Amino acid sequence: MVKKKSKAVSKETPATLTYEDRLAWFHEARFGLFIHWGLYSLLERGEWAMFQERIPRDDYAKLADRFRPKHFNPHAWAEMARDAGMKYAVLTTRHHDGFCLFDSQVSEFTAPKTAAKRDLVAEYVEAFRKAGLKVGFYYSLLDWRFPGYFMPTKYKKSAADMVAQFHAQVRELMTNYGHIDVLWYDGGWIAHGAYAKDIAAFWKSAEVNAMARELQPHIVINNRSGIDEDLDTPEQHVTASQAGRGWESCMTIGDSCGWGYIRNNPNMKTVTQLLQHLVTAAAGEGNFLLNVGPRPDGTIRKGERKRLAAMGEWLKVNGEAIYGSQRCSLHGGMIGMWTRKGNTGYLHVLRWPGKEAVVPLVKTAVKSARLLATGDRLQVRQEHNGRLVIGGLPKSPPDPHIAVIKVKFDGPPESLDERDKAAWIEAQAE
Repeated sequence: MVKKKSKAVSKETPATLTYEDRLAWFHEARFGLFIHWGLYSLLERGEWAMFQERIPRDDYAKLADRFRPKHFNPHAWAEMARDAGMKYAVLTTRHHDGFCLFDSQVSEFTAPKTAAKRDLVAEYVEAFRKAGLKVGFYYSLLDWRFPGYFMPTKYKKSAADMVAQFHAQVRELMTNYGHIDVLWYDGGWIAHGAYAKDIAAFWKSAEVNAMARELQPHIVINNRSGIDEDLDTPEQHVTASQAGRGWESCMTIGDSCGWGYIRNNPNMKTVTQLLQHLVTAAAGEGNFLLNVGPRPDGTIRKGERKRLAAMGEWLKVNGEAIYGSQRCSLHGGMIGMWTRKGNTGYLHVLRWPGKEAVVPLVKTAVKSARLLATGDRLQVRQEHNGRLVIGGLPKSPPDPHIAVIKVKFDGPPESLDERDKAAWIEAQAE
């Protein structure tokens, strides 16, 4: 039985928390779990099936009579995320089809009021909090069941009703489930981008976001309601925002077209590919939000679980190079990329060079270098034009995915500015 929900109570106010305060845990986390789950999982063709196949509203609604996730175990989900080295999760409380996994008083189209008879969001929150993970809510502003979404000028009342529902349900989510860490909007475009009106004005986003911050002063809000807020959210690619700006790359394990469960999804990324995306995010001081799409019964396919478990094993060894990472100005040359913590740099070797690794344009003096996985001390020398030569490496890569070399510098590592771009040809100093 789901415990009675508690109202969000905080002694903090939006005025007492700075941008840096709100994002402190987020910048430490670096890796999170995205979960797309809802009625669409029954169709096994992804979360956009209702619109892509033009399934009439009443026909689609019948799926709720079949949605009884008998094997839904959010504690197993949380354990999977924790073992993967993830620090937080974001669940689709409601996607574009309008079906709520939570108990809403402004909609009958919810899990508690249909066959599931359960507040699945409440169970998710309880389980992930118990596992020590931060909790996030995905919420889609749009709802395909409203004609006003597609033609807001023709169906003005429908559009207004949809906006009112959005505000009411965000209030419910921010009030009824205790401390929530992330509010992850999606679907802010109107008529799938065909309507040119200012989306923030259409959705009254400033108003609803101010309300969310009053209820949850610490909340981290993304940029998909027409207002920049706290986080940029590149999708299916890893592209860093400017320094000081919070950002998070969200990505599927399988094909980019499907976030919800797709039964036949052959293009699963390898563990190595996924770890490279994670490293790339960490190198840009951003996070990697990796998605799974559970089956209708609440279970997660073996292929996804195995990949997450392998990433967790890698992070057990190399996590200090990821969590709380800072940007590093050093070049990785042909072999990889850097993350940093203070005076320590971490060279993530994506393409193992053999017994010697050479990194160009290193200005700062190097004190020592070791293989992070083993602690084995390596040979270092610094040559003309900032060439850092790291020797004593094993001939074959010590890690099947990404090996990390930990380098201690005499100060924050900085790149060399080549004043004479051709000096290196004659082995001359810069």
